[in-house]
Amino acid sequence: MFKDFPLPSHKLAPLAHEAARCAGELGQYWPYHDRLFAAQPDFDRDALLRYAGELGLPRDAFVACLDSHRFASAVAADLAQGRALGVRSTPSFLINGRPLIGAQPVDAFRMAVDEALQQTR
Repeated sequence: MFKDFPLPSHKLAPLAHEAARCAGELGQYWPYHDRLFAAQPDFDRDALLRYAGELGLPRDAFVACLDSHRFASAVAADLAQGRALGVRSTPSFLINGRPLIGAQPVDAFRMAVDEALQQTR
């Protein structure tokens, strides 16, 4: 499960997270997410609209969603949940409650998943 966790050091990150959710509402969450990742930290409103246009999202629907801050509370809730779970940075992963912090090799994930599976037997 993917959760929003805009870092406080990136002032425009909360709006970028909202924009990704708006794109998701229009069926393009992951392509938009990937575009944001490639463009970081260029997250001002004009840039967010440009990325939506590049993906062919309907402008009026995207603008209405973004400007209404429809997903602000959902992004804030994810951030609060992450903090409550001890997340302090990204990327962070929890596998059966066990944290994996930072970019990890695939073998670290395999080991964590294998250990989690062993605990369920």
